[in-house]
Amino acid sequence: MQPLIDNARTFGQRPEEFAKLAEGQSPQVLFITCSDSRVVPALITGARPGELFELRTAGNIVPPYGSERPTGEAATIEYAVEVLGVQDVVVCGHSHCGAVGALVRGDDLDAVPAVRDWLAHAADEPGAADPNDPTVALAVQNHVLAQLLRLRSYPCVEKRLADGRLRVRGWYYEVHTGAVLEHHVDTDGFEAL
Repeated sequence: MQPLIDNARTFGQRPEEFAKLAEGQSPQVLFITCSDSRVVPALITGARPGELFELRTAGNIVPPYGSERPTGEAATIEYAVEVLGVQDVVVCGHSHCGAVGALVRGDDLDAVPAVRDWLAHAADEPGAADPNDPTVALAVQNHVLAQLLRLRSYPCVEKRLADGRLRVRGWYYEVHTGAVLEHHVDTDGFEAL
């Protein structure tokens, strides 16, 4: 923890670099990804402060939309789309995902009931060629596609997609190589950016 504290102490010693941020934000992208500490959206994309609006959840899950009981995730998506006017939404899954791996293996999660209940929002169970594959690549990619479908059902997203003001993208990040793949509808596969 001490190196993090040391950096935080010196971080604010360059106020001229941050003064412009006080004027507001206008990110072009909502980046939905996993809470996993190995996934760092700004590092992956090279984004600077103010360029990405982030939503991080265990397993990059987009929960079902429900206006009668809004979630923090739904509020973040709606704010990014309606208020900030993002032009793109990226749902980014990653290799070695513990959440997707637990779903694929059918792990007993009774000891962590909040995790178990959250993962119930994963939509369809992601398929996998080999549940012993530590990367769970195919399962994660299927999971990303399921979350994209879920995202498209949000009224604000559906409206902006219909009028051409929004694009949604599915990415897969390999934590062990740094490679980023994007889903292409025409080939129905994930290919290098």
